[in-house]
This record gives sequence, C-alpha cells and structure tokens, in this order.
Amino acid sequence: MNQLDQLKQSTVVVADTGNFRQLAAFAPRDATTNPSLILKAVQQPEYAPLLAETVAAHRGEPLEALVDRVLVRFGMEILQVVPGRVSTEVDARLSFDTAATIARARRLIALYEAQGVPRARVLIKIAATWEGIQAARVLEREGIHCNLTLLFAFCQAVACGEAGVQLISPFVGRIYDWYKKQAGAAWDEAAHAGVNDPGVQSVTQIYTYYKKFGIATEVMGASFRNVGQILALAGCDLLTISPELLAQLQAAEAPVPRRLDPEAARAAPIHAVSYNEAAFRFALNEDAMGGEKLAEGIRAFAVDAGKLDALIRAA
Repeated sequence: MNQLDQLKQSTVVVADTGNFRQLAAFAPRDATTNPSLILKAVQQPEYAPLLAETVAAHRGEPLEALVDRVLVRFGMEILQVVPGRVSTEVDARLSFDTAATIARARRLIALYEAQGVPRARVLIKIAATWEGIQAARVLEREGIHCNLTLLFAFCQAVACGEAGVQLISPFVGRIYDWYKKQAGAAWDEAAHAGVNDPGVQSVTQIYTYYKKFGIATEVMGASFRNVGQILALAGCDLLTISPELLAQLQAAEAPVPRRLDPEAARAAPIHAVSYNEAAFRFALNEDAMGGEKLAEGIRAFAVDAGKLDALIRAA
C-alpha cells in the first residue's frame, strides 16, 4: 500500500483545501477550509462562477450574509465529494466577540440546514481565543459542533477540552516555523525532524493529555510543512493535509508505523490541569510562541476575509 492508504489505517485523513475538484483523487473522509483557502479558490477561473452565482442570487443582502452564503456554497460542493464533515470558518474578525461568534455560527448552520445538511456533517471553525472557546461551549450544547483552530499553546487545548469542544486543530507547521525562525542560523533541520519537530511534539503532548484523562475532543493535526511531520503523527485522531502533501503520500510506499497510541497515552505519568479565564490568559501570555502565532494567524485570516469581502462587493 502507498503511504496515504497506510496512514488511513490508524488516522482519519482530512483534505485541507477549498479546491473541491481535487478531493476525489485522495478519498478523504472530511475536508477543512479557511478564509485563505476560499479566497484562493474563488480567484481561480473554474471557481469564480460559484461566487458570482451566489452573489447574484442573493443580491441586496448584507455583505456578511453574502460572505456566509459563499462559504456555505463551497461547503455544499465539498460535501458532495467527502462522506464525512466539512469545516466552515467564522470570520476571524469576530475572534474576541463571543456573542457575535455564536450568532455567526448559528447562521452558518441554518444555511446548511436549509440545504438539507444535518448538523453532524458540519464543523464550525472558530479561533481558539478565550472568547472563541466560550462561544464553542455554548454552541456545543446546542448541537452545533465546533473545530477550534489557530491552536498553538497547551492551555488552549486544555480549555477546549474543558469546554466540550468537538475537535481542535493544533497547527504543526506554524509552530515549526516559529522555532526555526527563533533559532536562525543555529537551526539544525535534521535534529528537529520527525518526532523531534516542535510542532509534532506539541500535538503529541495534547493527544497524550486527552487520552490520559478521557477527554472526548478529537485532535486533528493541521498546517503541515512536509510529509515527515505527518508520518510522525500517524495514529493521531485526524490529520488535515494539503492536496500537495496528500499527493506525495500517495506516491510513496515506505512503511508508516503508528506513532501515537491511546493505550500508551493512558499510561503517561502526567497530571491534570485546569484554567479559568485569568489563568488561561496568563498561560498564553507566558507562551511566546503560542501568543504570537495566535495573534499572527488572526491578523492573516482577517486580511483575507477583507479581500473576500472586496471580491463579493465587486461581483
């Protein structure tokens, strides 16, 4: 078997793309999108008509409503290809507004339900700020399942587990990027590869903690820079992977041993921790990588959300 098929034996493979025409070749169970991926897709000739058709059909609605309709249109196309779930993201500019995040998530779900899609097939992506996690706590109680994204720090993962979040997306590649940049010329690529990769180690720590303490939240490694990072997390609940890296896995046939195992995790000698709001904010502040990458990620997604707004206004 190729490496992609081997990986699927221990991990749910998810495609990380807004390009739904690429999905069938890799047969992922789920798919994830984000503002940057949707922006990239709608600027391609084969996808531009979807944006134009959606805006034309609902012209006169407020801009934010049109944006949500475009996001859901892409989600609907993806759900025709994957048998599982699609993740659709709430505007990153609402990352520090719990009430607005809840309202936007409810509208996205209503749009999907109006198309006959059950809630179980949609994950609402929300940035893992304190406000976003509290929004997810409320939404989960309503049966609106959430994917907490832009997750870099251990305290974010713990708070998500305590809130009963369905799934989290720790960002492997962006963690790796931060440590590599900090090290500069002293960075030793070989010494930080595979299980020694700081992004891989972060996901492994979270996975171990969740399994040790029976936390039901799913762990989905995300934002990969190379195949080595993916293979080092074989056995993680889910991994969301770009089409480019999925193709590399499909083209290779080397063995893929399981690296993360729930039984081993349950035997780990670690202690439970808990965070109220003050403790969470302090822990995130103490984690320079986590705090910086969260802020940077929100800024980048907000910029792309603004660019998508502009395209919709011009349509």
